[in-house]
Amino acid sequence: MLLSLSFSLDRAPFELLEQLSKRSTDVAAGLDDPTLTAGSVVVATCNRFEVYVETGPDRHAAVLTRVAAAAGLDSSQLSDIVAVSTEHETAEHLFAVAAGLESAVVGESEIAGQVRRAHDDARDRGTLTHDLEHLFRTATRTSREVGHRTDIRSAGRSLVRLALRMAESRVTDWAGANVLLIGTGAYAGATVAALRARGVQTIHVYSPSGRAESYAAEHELSVTPQGGLSAALTAADLVVACTRAEEPVLTAELLRTAPAAAASPADFDPTLAVTARPRLLIDLGMPRNIDPTVAELPGVELLDLETISKHAPVAELTAAAEAKEIVYEAAAEFSASRAEREALPALLALRTHVMGILEDELCRARTASSTATGTGATGTGATARTDAYSAGTGTGAVSAPGPAPEPSAAEVEAALRRFTSKLLHTPMTRIRSLGREGRVPDAAAALETLFGIHPGGDH
Repeated sequence: MLLSLSFSLDRAPFELLEQLSKRSTDVAAGLDDPTLTAGSVVVATCNRFEVYVETGPDRHAAVLTRVAAAAGLDSSQLSDIVAVSTEHETAEHLFAVAAGLESAVVGESEIAGQVRRAHDDARDRGTLTHDLEHLFRTATRTSREVGHRTDIRSAGRSLVRLALRMAESRVTDWAGANVLLIGTGAYAGATVAALRARGVQTIHVYSPSGRAESYAAEHELSVTPQGGLSAALTAADLVVACTRAEEPVLTAELLRTAPAAAASPADFDPTLAVTARPRLLIDLGMPRNIDPTVAELPGVELLDLETISKHAPVAELTAAAEAKEIVYEAAAEFSASRAEREALPALLALRTHVMGILEDELCRARTASSTATGTGATGTGATARTDAYSAGTGTGAVSAPGPAPEPSAAEVEAALRRFTSKLLHTPMTRIRSLGREGRVPDAAAALETLFGIHPGGDH
């Protein structure tokens, strides 16, 4: 069965969610245990941490215990804040997450990329089952459909854009602002686009993982090299951090050694450290990219995900309702297609039974045709024609001359196969429908009553 455990900012303390995110690799490794799960996917985003597993019934407590142990937590810390979903509800939940319906900013587009990366990571680890692969592929497809059919992702529906809107009262001149971008991940591209939409001309990029040069070339940014972070912090008016680093990239100590640039040389006093002019830091990382203690420094203001999420706007009801309907339909189709697969044994049993009868009769007809070829009325060994009506009785006959020659054995066989396929079409379609309705036992009972067939067993 499919099972999901979800921890989100609306239920979990920020510090606990951060701890789970930091240990996401350990959690993934802990779930890769055939005695516990058949497969697993770990999704860590800016405001949620979730695991999706295929496991046996009533195993959610065991999975939760394993998650807690891998994250260095006690399961009692998680049991009161976890949201548990199974089967259909798991699909509906993931599709809503991927579509941005469960985000702090409803319709957030970046979340779809985070779900895709989680899917790719699980594939690389080899922890995907058929159902998990199907689940996450459908989630991505549903997310795209929501984007195409609704305006829920219209301008402003993004944590990045919301953070910059909150920064508008602090940044008086966007065109003249010097911005330092830390990170080259999913939020980096959205940040660059949002900054340029506001007229920002100067954007420097720094990457803790060393990817700044290639990213800067691709997005036409200035590079802050390794070892140049302190100097870049000195010159920056606005810092936006959005890396996947598990430990803070910016600390209070680092900021103390990189005092903000003074409004003029005469104003600069190294003893005042960060007080020369106000500096705004935006932390879009989960776990945190910026140590929260920097907010205690004079002249520094910090906006982190916890603060930004509390100021998320209310969604447009019409767009959200339409998107939810798409999600509900996709989840219903996903569940129906899985249920249809439960009917495969019945479908296979019926087809095997009927095709077995056909092959027996064709084999008998071929034997009769071969006999007629050797002992036909001409006595010359010429090939005899097979009579369509006598093929099943084992008696061959040489076709008589006439305006329309009798069909050959190959033509008769092709006609019989077409007839059999048409005969099977309706009952097989009906069995699939019963499967989608969750009525596989009804299909099995009908096959046993009508044909003496036992799906999955001898017949």
